[in-house]
Amino acid sequence: VVYKISCHDCDATYVNQTKRNALDAHNFKWDDVKILDSESFYKKRLTSEMIHIKKQEHGLNKKSAAEAHRILVQTYGDNALSDTTCRDWFRRFKNNDFELEDKERSGAPKKFQDKELEQLLDEDPSQTLSELGKILQVDESTVSKRLKGLGMIQKQGHWVPYELQPRTTASTAEKKRFFASHRIVTGDEKWIHYDNPKRRKSWGKPGRYRLQLMRLSRALKEKRPLYAQRHDKVILLHDNARPHVAKPVKTYLETLKWEVLPHPPYSPDIAPSNFHLFRSMAHCLADRRFHSYEEAQKWIDSWIASKDMSFFRRGIHVLPERWEKVVSSDGQYFK
Repeated sequence: VVYKISCHDCDATYVNQTKRNALDAHNFKWDDVKILDSESFYKKRLTSEMIHIKKQEHGLNKKSAAEAHRILVQTYGDNALSDTTCRDWFRRFKNNDFELEDKERSGAPKKFQDKELEQLLDEDPSQTLSELGKILQVDESTVSKRLKGLGMIQKQGHWVPYELQPRTTASTAEKKRFFASHRIVTGDEKWIHYDNPKRRKSWGKPGRYRLQLMRLSRALKEKRPLYAQRHDKVILLHDNARPHVAKPVKTYLETLKWEVLPHPPYSPDIAPSNFHLFRSMAHCLADRRFHSYEEAQKWIDSWIASKDMSFFRRGIHVLPERWEKVVSSDGQYFK
């Protein structure tokens, strides 16, 4: 932080926090104090000093960018501009560019890799063009063109491949073999947005899902000890997102000896977390605004605690009906 201070018998001066603390210790009085953005202040201060060098005819060729950076460090300490930034401005000064304001950037739009977009869709396939564009720092039309290039379209508010394989799923008999509702464990992710103008990219770290499964395994041993006593196998229902089908995850599931319930790709309409849990949550989230992560987390914890056991069981119990509906409709999507 930089402070611009002035008093009735002295010219305005600029000080950092350390110097201001020293002035406070000596009971220095000033008439006006303004807090300035340090980055823009030092950028303009550097520009002014370089212009002064030019006007004094010392010649920019006689001073290197490294020497200019050293002078700034001596003057401003840790608040000095970085060596890289200093060299960039120095190049501009040598081209007689002394404008203080940033120029509008032109040229080709910002590029991003297909895998960045694909990972975002893996995390939350219901994101809008606007939301995807903000995260990738491009406009909506750029996202739309790339999605078309990937062969993705929207179905029921989710981005899915245009040429989906027929959802014939496993036979009803095979599904019923798995259907022991007390053994099924399922889960998924849902984005809860809150006001945060400095939102950054958030990429899932490799191995995060495996750690989640490890925590889930420990929780099941504590909360459902009858599984071990009856030698019941856990039946895991999750979608085909990349983290869920990664080799380390498959290997870990084999060590747990859990069964994995077959689940067609891009099928949130037969995933209990999506068609039951998140849908109910979405109704309660309508027109609600959060201003911090902690506020959003508190609301979610409270909402989950407000639901009784029967609510969560209901999503599992309707699975056979949903499977039958998919098979009888030749794999059509439904709400």
